[in-house]
Amino acid sequence: MPKKAKPAGTGKEEGPGPCKQLKVEAAGGPSTLNFDSPSGLFESLISPIKTETFFKEFWEQKPLLIQRDDPAVATYYQSLFKLSDLKSLCSRGMYYGRDINVCRCVNGKKKVLNKDGKVHFLQLRKDFVQKRATIQFHQPQRFKDELWRIQEKLECYFGSLVGSNVYITPAGSQGLPPHYDDVEVFILQLEGEKHWRLYHPTVPLAREYSVEAEDRIGRPAHEFTLKPGDLLYFPRGTIHQADTPPGLAHSTHVTISTYQNNSWGDFLLDTISGLVFDTAKEDLAFRAGIPRQLLLVETTAVATRRLSAFLRKLADRLEGTSELLSADMKKDFVMNRLPPYCVGDGAELSTPGGACHLLGGQLPRLDSTVRLQFKDHIVLTLGPDQDRSDETQEKMVYIYHSLKNRREKHMMGNEETESYGLRFPLSHVDALKQIWNSSAISVKDLRLTTDEEKESLVLSLWTECLIQVV
Repeated sequence: MPKKAKPAGTGKEEGPGPCKQLKVEAAGGPSTLNFDSPSGLFESLISPIKTETFFKEFWEQKPLLIQRDDPAVATYYQSLFKLSDLKSLCSRGMYYGRDINVCRCVNGKKKVLNKDGKVHFLQLRKDFVQKRATIQFHQPQRFKDELWRIQEKLECYFGSLVGSNVYITPAGSQGLPPHYDDVEVFILQLEGEKHWRLYHPTVPLAREYSVEAEDRIGRPAHEFTLKPGDLLYFPRGTIHQADTPPGLAHSTHVTISTYQNNSWGDFLLDTISGLVFDTAKEDLAFRAGIPRQLLLVETTAVATRRLSAFLRKLADRLEGTSELLSADMKKDFVMNRLPPYCVGDGAELSTPGGACHLLGGQLPRLDSTVRLQFKDHIVLTLGPDQDRSDETQEKMVYIYHSLKNRREKHMMGNEETESYGLRFPLSHVDALKQIWNSSAISVKDLRLTTDEEKESLVLSLWTECLIQVV
């Protein structure tokens, strides 16, 4: 376990898996993290800081530095990604820009040294040694199993996408100029040492990435050196820069990031459209036309007062609403997150019923007892019937899951992704909630009108590997 921890403010230094799980071992030795549950994983990641303390005192507020003098943690961290891993990774077909960036900070500016096309290891090594360039490897969880394992659990814990980048910097060099990010950042030091300087944010909880000039940011608020096994957290908007001290070996660290576009403002934008849609169906005032030529002139005081009144009506309606319609956030999260961690390539989950078969589950019937599985990888949400666009459009229950997501596309931005899931009539919502909220339930006890509906519901869920017979 970690032996010491201190805030950087000192200014000094769940359900069964889709296939057989690993034995909590990493290439470099036994894991020092707890993979029994998402909360257990996060607690062990920031140990010895307690989770309650972290969210009360540090999350979105100030940096946290955890320095560990523990060979077991250092060895485990070193196994997550090493400079020597690049040779085998390049042989799998890595490309500049998409998978790898080569860069160096020169006179306070980022100089990109990428070549065109495929990355060749010997050229990459040459730029690293001769040009003292930093190698940035994008989203290594696509290829490194243990990072997949960590980030999948963190996505379950945060309910938000979790990406990562590895930075490998030679001695006496710096890869990036001072900047801030639009994500919450956890730095794990894997190899060598990295000298960090953090500055007070100019834009707290920033919503975009930005480079900051040295003459604007003043003196560092915190300055320290990370060694293998150490962890650093800082909120989005925190200005930072890092370099590898001269005369030492290269430094490797992984930046694990989350909570991009995951604010109350984003959630409000996501839910307000559904709230307006529902209200307009019942309130004639919302369906009345705007004044002539309003779009051609500056917004008038009358229009502003009218909008204010509408917003007050929406707020009143929201107070009595138990089910919010999510337009995109829930679906986007599930579509783009990692699939459940398992040994192998996860191909079993691409075949209907494949994972259910692996788990020994038989077809559910009326006399069966069933339970939900992969609950952390499923969202249940209400939305309009996407096959209808008329004013009689009814709500449907949508179930989205990430069981068939492709790991190699995770956080790659322009890669095409598709959603997996089911939809049911609104009349099925109570039965679905019974399954969601029970450790196990008899099919015949589901709140549906006919036995055929009950059997059809559980068969649909079983086909998607979302339930198993117990």
